Amino acid sequence: MHISFNGRTLSLDTPKIMGILNVTPDSFSDGGNFNKLDNALAHAREMVEDGASIIDIGGESTRPGAAPVSLDEELSRVIPAVEAISKNLDVMISIDTSQPQVMKEAVAAGAHIWNDIRALRLDGAIQMAANLQVPVILMHMQGDPVTMQVNPHYDDVVSEVYNFLIARCDDAIDAGIKKENIILDLGFGFGKSVKHNFQLLDSMDHFVRAGYPVLSALSRKSMIGAATGIENPKDRTTGSVAGALLSIEKGAQLVRVHDVKETKQAFDVYQAMLNSRT
Repeated sequence: MHISFNGRTLSLDTPKIMGILNVTPDSFSDGGNFNKLDNALAHAREMVEDGASIIDIGGESTRPGAAPVSLDEELSRVIPAVEAISKNLDVMISIDTSQPQVMKEAVAAGAHIWNDIRALRLDGAIQMAANLQVPVILMHMQGDPVTMQVNPHYDDVVSEVYNFLIARCDDAIDAGIKKENIILDLGFGFGKSVKHNFQLLDSMDHFVRAGYPVLSALSRKSMIGAATGIENPKDRTTGSVAGALLSIEKGAQLVRVHDVKETKQAFDVYQAMLNSRT
């Protein structure tokens, strides 16, 4: 498997790391740290040096309870960061957005991947993705960021999330998006209880068998805090690395993380073990 767009190709023969760059004032873990362009570029450079193959830029906080931002505000946060990273760093760029116009302008500025928590469900999104022929990450979310963590309920979380994602894949393909341009995200923390999240992690190989690359995005999230008893998201590095390692053991090809250096070290040890078998 590989991701290819805008002159870049990324092999997924070994797991790859997506480094998180939130250019927002209010993200749950690092809001306000990188919403100035110089800081954002410096952090992106650090993540690339530490082993990130993709930088995921987000201009709208999607933490539980977060309010949406205007299109103009999101564009003003995201596009300068895309331009600066595209010009200065040798890395793929992902855009964490649901807005078709943001993605259109981001691709023109040098972006390569559309990471959409709403799985292209906003008006015009699925057709924009087809028109751009950009790789897309389709994520499952029950509800919306304002309400999603208010008593989430499933009869069978694994089958319901799986069925939703496969249906969105089918819709995307019908709209003209190539199958090889689709990546799945189970949506840890987006309308799920702690138990739901760990049931999905335990069943990640079931999603891998669908034939699409799978992204695991659990870095510093409340599921890690619940398992470890650590309240401050910034102190959840070790638990997050453990979750990333479990994800690739279950077959995930991509992990979205805050702590790139620590995750890369864990992956290198895991890969060394695999290499010893040959």
